[in-house]
Amino acid sequence: MKVEMRRYVSPINPAIFPHLATVLLIIGTFFTAWYFIYMVSRPKNSKEKTLFKELLISFCASVFLGFGVMFLMLAVGIYI
Repeated sequence: MKVEMRRYVSPINPAIFPHLATVLLIIGTFFTAWYFIYMVSRPKNSKEKTLFKELLISFCASVFLGFGVMFLMLAVGIYI
């Protein structure tokens, strides 16, 4: 019985890693800026329940920035 090896092919074309990194980092920076402005412009004595909104914005920012940094490292040749 002979086992045939096949070369691994990435599901995402490595030629678009720099573009994908740029787009994801821009979106992540947008969410980070939105979170910062939201926290600074909120009144100090506000008793609104904003925990869910804060967590949602920060989660989106961290996901986009995380994948953006990952694709940036892949684009420059740091294979993780």
